[in-house]
Amino acid sequence: MLRTRGAAAAGVLLMLAAPLAACRTTEAPGTPNSAPLTAVLPDRSKEENIELGRQHKTAWELYQALRKEAGGGRPLQWTQLPDWSGLYSRPAIAGFAFDPDQKPGELTTAKLTPEYHARLVKRVEDVKKGIEWDPISACAPPGHPRWLTEPFMREFIVTPNQTWLINEMVNDIRRIYTDGRDHVPEADRYPTPNGDSIGFWDGPKLVIHTNQLSSGLYQRQHPDFTEQVETVEIWWKADDDTLTADVWVYDPPVLVEPWYVKQTYKKVSNPDRTLRINYWNCSENPNNAVVQTKEGGTEFRGFTFDKTPDTQRDKP
Repeated sequence: MLRTRGAAAAGVLLMLAAPLAACRTTEAPGTPNSAPLTAVLPDRSKEENIELGRQHKTAWELYQALRKEAGGGRPLQWTQLPDWSGLYSRPAIAGFAFDPDQKPGELTTAKLTPEYHARLVKRVEDVKKGIEWDPISACAPPGHPRWLTEPFMREFIVTPNQTWLINEMVNDIRRIYTDGRDHVPEADRYPTPNGDSIGFWDGPKLVIHTNQLSSGLYQRQHPDFTEQVETVEIWWKADDDTLTADVWVYDPPVLVEPWYVKQTYKKVSNPDRTLRINYWNCSENPNNAVVQTKEGGTEFRGFTFDKTPDTQRDKP
């Protein structure tokens, strides 16, 4: 079970947020380069986004199609940057499911190949027997696309040439380059947890393509993803307190078709500005410390807000 730092941070994971109607915001024709971006147009429905993913064989093809639709995209000036300031957290109503629309008891909403469907079934059955191991329990970074669903607080730093997507958990930072550069040359590529991300602005919407990712799990009791996984994301601010991301995942060994999900992040109330993104050390305190269970799985050490010494609490 997951714990947060302090009573205020604990409340972050208890927020419930009703789904919000997304909107597509673009520049009005003829708007000067320094003008605010205010024109609002309807966004695609979930069914349309699923079909959009199916229409493109690869994530790169989808990314290029979105770029063409946006007229090539263009850098934003400082006066045009959307305000993504503040601290955010993924609403607890979504749980840890990669797809917030996954129903209780549903195995997954992804359409898996037979091999990876069998792997997922075995993983779920093993958990019922008390057999579970998750790489993140050893303080490894979650890696993208799992990054999208991890808990704790987040911060988003937007500049004309880069946007940083920051998750407090394991000091996990994704850098999105929007200065017109391409991906790393193929000869220099190798997989890393967060891969290589480039993007462009379609008005106040940030469109991202990510490749060169390490293999991993979408979440515990979730499917695997391989080193062939690539994603396309469209991030925008739906209202003053909500950031939203449309996400398409492509991974031929695992997925029969692209997996589309919509992620939502709600702003954390912080009127006195005492909440911070802190440095994460897995052995720093009982909130982060992970222990191995007798069954062979892993769990966060028991945590309360009393002053009981760590050595006397929840011994494995």
